[in-house]
Amino acid sequence: MTKQQRGLTMFKHEEIQLIRNQSRQIEEARTVSPELLDFMYEEKLFKLFVPEKLGGRMLSLPEALRVFQQASRIDGNFGWLVTIGSGGGMFVPVIQKHWAQQLFSPKEAVLAGSGYPSGTAKKVYGGYQVTGEWKYCSGAPYATFFTGNAIVEDVQNVRSFVFMLEQVEVIHDWYAFGLKGTGSHTIKTQETFVPEDRTFSLFEQQNDFGGPVHSFPFMPFSVASFAAVCLGISDHFFEEAKSLAEDNRNNWSAGESDRYHFVLVQVEEQEQKVAEALEDFHQKGDSVWSDHVAGKEIAEADLQEYMETSKRAASMVIQAADSLIRLFGMEAVMETSTINRVWRDLHTAGQHAFLKPS
Repeated sequence: MTKQQRGLTMFKHEEIQLIRNQSRQIEEARTVSPELLDFMYEEKLFKLFVPEKLGGRMLSLPEALRVFQQASRIDGNFGWLVTIGSGGGMFVPVIQKHWAQQLFSPKEAVLAGSGYPSGTAKKVYGGYQVTGEWKYCSGAPYATFFTGNAIVEDVQNVRSFVFMLEQVEVIHDWYAFGLKGTGSHTIKTQETFVPEDRTFSLFEQQNDFGGPVHSFPFMPFSVASFAAVCLGISDHFFEEAKSLAEDNRNNWSAGESDRYHFVLVQVEEQEQKVAEALEDFHQKGDSVWSDHVAGKEIAEADLQEYMETSKRAASMVIQAADSLIRLFGMEAVMETSTINRVWRDLHTAGQHAFLKPS
């Protein structure tokens, strides 16, 4: 059975082991290995929202969310980079056609950037001179091009700019306590010239490469994507919690307290709560997506509820992990332990601005 037949939401056992065997190396090196990057290129995991004519997969949103979740269950860094890298494909239809073809067609094409307007742009003949710094650009070490938002002087409106690799300085300042291997560094430009035809707005379509996912509201898309990462990392946390309990079964079962069964009950209770939140998350997502592809106008209240459901799910898995982490004693505070790394990755992913509790 081919990868296309069994679907991208299924990773082979050997693929999972390949990634997990590198988890500590990814954290220590603070980036992914060339071997893992090659795997991501081959499986087009950065191009889930890129049309097939540009070498992508063009998945639906529900399909992609399940990929994000499973990738994040394998390893938080891996899942985050798949999610962020694929998210760059949302810009395909809003970039001028010849640039979209040039930028997104290569096998190794990856976009890194930031949506925060922390730059300024001055209009000059043929384009703009752009100066600014943009934080948290995940995938910066291997990105093939970059984007940043800047406020255009005089008119004071925000426009998006595409920077080529040689135009950007990457400042290696990503020192978070989790998701250490995502290379979410700051990028910097200084009076960098960007031609008019390499600028864009999320609200202006410039080619015919778009699919249904590109016309889905951007904010619910983003909130759901990051929630899927948290849900996937929490799956890994529960997996590791049960594995640790089994490793300590003999010692913990001794005596009257039977710590082993107590811990298992606590894990299973939290896992059940998260399973219910996960089901609600996917059901609401599938429902609004069905309306979207059917051409129905989605009520603002339904979009808000979908975002709230996503945020609640992310908050719930963080609370569940926090309630369980103390059951595992000193091992859980050691940075070299898997459960500690997964816990840190979960908290880091949950800090994204789109997941802030309302």
